[in-house]
Amino acid sequence: MVRARRKAPKVQPTPPGGIDVLSSNTDIGAIFGPGKVETVTGTLPRLARHQISLADGHQVGVAVCGRGVPIVLIHGFTAEGMLYAQTLSRIVSAGYKVVAIDSASHGSTQGLPTGGDDFEEYAKLLGRVVDELGIKKAILAGHSMGGRLVTELAARQPDRALAVILLDAIVGEPWDRIVSASRFNPLLLAGIGIILMADSVSTVPFVRDRRQAAKFGHLVAPTLLHHARHPTHLIGPAISILRSRSSKWMLQKLGREGVPVIAIHGDRDIVVPLSTARSAAKLAGGTVVVVEGGTHSWLLKDPETLPAILRQIFEHPDSLATRDRRFAEMGLAPDASIDEIEAAFYDDDAVVLGLTPEIDVDAIRPGPRRPRYRWHVDRPR
Repeated sequence: MVRARRKAPKVQPTPPGGIDVLSSNTDIGAIFGPGKVETVTGTLPRLARHQISLADGHQVGVAVCGRGVPIVLIHGFTAEGMLYAQTLSRIVSAGYKVVAIDSASHGSTQGLPTGGDDFEEYAKLLGRVVDELGIKKAILAGHSMGGRLVTELAARQPDRALAVILLDAIVGEPWDRIVSASRFNPLLLAGIGIILMADSVSTVPFVRDRRQAAKFGHLVAPTLLHHARHPTHLIGPAISILRSRSSKWMLQKLGREGVPVIAIHGDRDIVVPLSTARSAAKLAGGTVVVVEGGTHSWLLKDPETLPAILRQIFEHPDSLATRDRRFAEMGLAPDASIDEIEAAFYDDDAVVLGLTPEIDVDAIRPGPRRPRYRWHVDRPR
């Protein structure tokens, strides 16, 4: 895992496309979800974590695994992509390539040299990363702050979004009102940050499964240590949230452009209320999926639930019909092979293909676990 260094990193061979790979770690095993690890007989893929240098020299952390249609995932505030490793492994087993990107000032990604207090600059950096990785079009997914970033990216460049998945995302009119109130009382935003931290800490199931707690703790410990060593590095992202403008136009733009939007939200999220997801889906003409009993970080607490929800959504007849139409627009048949899909969704010399570890998709055997949470579809009100 890449952190602030006392010496310059060793540069790895450059893959096709010109991006410098500063460091790589392919020895990150799949982490099993809640329950007794001994009962799990499945085999899940490993994610490869890299730190790359863009053409302008900006260093960015990415984690990659899988084959097929890309799902680009952006983490929440104070988090990083690898904290979602458990969920990502299971999404790969459903037949997708997952690409988790650390946003500016998070994980292995440098802070912005200028504009660190402007959300638009974070979205622009995300767009550059996706471009230089060689991803033409993807399903864009974002948790919390990451949901705002993928929404803005898709609104500004709708042609690159196959769909947008909002996970307890900070978009929608109720959240915009919270931000407006925070400008007059910054302590409100500080209180929200404390609640977010408490929710994240409660993610580790210390009592119920000590082995699982140790595995997740192995992932989260470097993040907490990095925050402790560099307590000011999140000031920029925090100010950008405080100064963020209305998300209404972005969501309405997605609706006009016909980009499918799915807002998946926990009904016990007291930081970003469920009304936010309902507002976002209504403005974008999308769908709300309510995770029953889910707090803000439900997808970290149970890695089985999100893949199960996505599987149900993607296998719905309406989703399959939309998929076939989008595939036809890209010159793909409904039964296109993995090679044909990757030829359409990635540049010929896409860097992300070279960063992806080899896997045998047929050999993936997810463990027979049931999701911890139940969910239901809630039409926008």
